[in-house]
Amino acid sequence: MCDTCGCNVTPGNEHLVAAGGHLATTSTGHESVEVLKGLLDANDHQAGHNREHFARHRALAVNLMSSPGAGKTALLEATVEALGGELKIAVIEGDLETENDAERIRAKGIPAVQISTGSACHLDAHMVHSALHELDIDDVDIVFIENVGNLVCPASFDLGQHLNVTLLSTPEGHDKPAKYPVMFRASDLVLVTKSDLLAVLDDFDPSYAEQCLRQLANTAPLLELSARSGDGMDHWLGWLRDQLEHVRQSDAAVGAG
Repeated sequence: MCDTCGCNVTPGNEHLVAAGGHLATTSTGHESVEVLKGLLDANDHQAGHNREHFARHRALAVNLMSSPGAGKTALLEATVEALGGELKIAVIEGDLETENDAERIRAKGIPAVQISTGSACHLDAHMVHSALHELDIDDVDIVFIENVGNLVCPASFDLGQHLNVTLLSTPEGHDKPAKYPVMFRASDLVLVTKSDLLAVLDDFDPSYAEQCLRQLANTAPLLELSARSGDGMDHWLGWLRDQLEHVRQSDAAVGAG
């Protein structure tokens, strides 16, 4: 995992960075935990600037999070095909390496900037800020941020987005919200993807997945859809339209104030 987000601090080794621990101070005597806190504070500060940038452009920013292979890029492709004539969309893609996903989005005629994170297991606000310098979002309605495939770290980093959408694909198992509570607790919407496989993967129970979500005290909607067959896409598209309208009304109210 990465060296900047705290993933390397676990219950098994946290005593090393605690007060009096072997790694509690750097070679200069500074507290290691202060370095980590400073990094997180700087991220939140940059996220605030990103949020202001989206607001100025009246663009809805949606952070897509999931395990690798849950169908984020396929969902974006299907969304672009459905909304391309109605709304203008731009995409920021995050992966450790390659431009594979950005190329898939560009093939749909949509601007996409690829962020290669190297060994980092998530996007942060500074990476998104750099991508925004390469992405013209004038008159763009929705900016999708496809985060790195990971059910842990992305949820802990504010990017300046309006909303978090977490994908849970049917092959993963219906207990993922219980196993990865931080990710699903931070979700504004949960999409059960690859729903066309439910007839085959009959051990995946969407109602159980929703039960796990509710046990996290999260009232976010849970929708089933298949980007391949199109089933359930109308509910997803309607949710996006509603959120865009809500954000624009909120931004207008702030501007009027």
